[in-house]
Amino acid sequence: MTRIQLELCRRGSLGSALVFVVLLVAARGLGAELPLEKIKLPPGFRIDVYAASVPGARSMTLSPGGTLFVGTRDDGNVYAVLDHGKKGRADEVITIASGMDLPNGVAFRDGALYVAEASRVLRYDGIEGRLKASPRPAIVGDAFPRSPHHGWKVARFGPDGYLYVSVGAPCNICEEKDPRYAAILRMKPDGTGMEVFASGVRNSIGFDWHPETKELWFTDNGRDWLGDDRPPDELNRAPRKGMHFGYPYLHGKDILDPEYGRKAGGRVFTPPEKELGPHVASLGMRFYTGTMFPVEYKNQIFIAEHGSWNRTTPIGYRVTLVRLKDGSAASYEVFAEGWLQGRNAWGRPVDVLVMADGALLVSDDKAGAIYRISYKKPEDKKDLQPGKR
Repeated sequence: MTRIQLELCRRGSLGSALVFVVLLVAARGLGAELPLEKIKLPPGFRIDVYAASVPGARSMTLSPGGTLFVGTRDDGNVYAVLDHGKKGRADEVITIASGMDLPNGVAFRDGALYVAEASRVLRYDGIEGRLKASPRPAIVGDAFPRSPHHGWKVARFGPDGYLYVSVGAPCNICEEKDPRYAAILRMKPDGTGMEVFASGVRNSIGFDWHPETKELWFTDNGRDWLGDDRPPDELNRAPRKGMHFGYPYLHGKDILDPEYGRKAGGRVFTPPEKELGPHVASLGMRFYTGTMFPVEYKNQIFIAEHGSWNRTTPIGYRVTLVRLKDGSAASYEVFAEGWLQGRNAWGRPVDVLVMADGALLVSDDKAGAIYRISYKKPEDKKDLQPGKR
């Protein structure tokens, strides 16, 4: 709150409701009401607020210059989050675009920010030099199907130079004739050469490439209304173009869909690398490529689980870790939890991102915040602080 606002409050020039709103905004700016002490992490790890005033924060991308760009869904905004002092905490959040159509997906390449809306991808050239006066975007591609059901998209550049964009199924469960639905598409940076890379993908809101093999890995959200414990969400691997991952005929490794399973026609599908929790809403994922964390985390997969919405007992609302062995997913465990307290959640992780210093960022669209998870080897038990386990 500014001095002028404080003085107006003292004089009674602002109504009590407005005073409350201003105070709430000020508190959010400091992250004062975020109960980080409830977050449990392995020994040596700690979690801090990186940025607290990022309403609806979802997918993230980082420029080589260190600018963090953040997309949203229903909020319709895209943000630039800046840490001018390089102190591990943002000191400025700039809204660079607003009023957009589900601008969930963000990607960065050659000085330009790419934003994936519901039915098109836009490109903001030279964006870092014009954060407070964003240039008019160029339309890279507008041939994406738009459905309000799973309409938000993820966009990331692969090691092959193509821009990959996920397109969810336009339903809970259906057999859609348009091959662009329930798929991961890719195209050249200028929007040409669009093609289907992977099919049978119900709704992927996170993907990354193995740092060594360059193979695509992605999360996929399972269908609803088969019960509390079926089907699982999935972690998949697509080493080449043209693979089909089962939707809508097969869920997980062996659950035939009661309505569409018999329509598979003898086709063979690629099973998931790892079955995740049922209805956990596994969204953003990243291979850990930093050097801050212990060596056993190198090239392992962190997943942001947004949390269930239709399960009798809520599950998810956490960050999980999938460990690989000999190139395959070997284990699945909880890494950070505490956003869910009983049946109530005060936060919902959406995406994860590895910073240049090796810290792990986690976006949270419910709390409107971005967290920074760091590691320091504990010398003894006295060094452990709240928020660790």
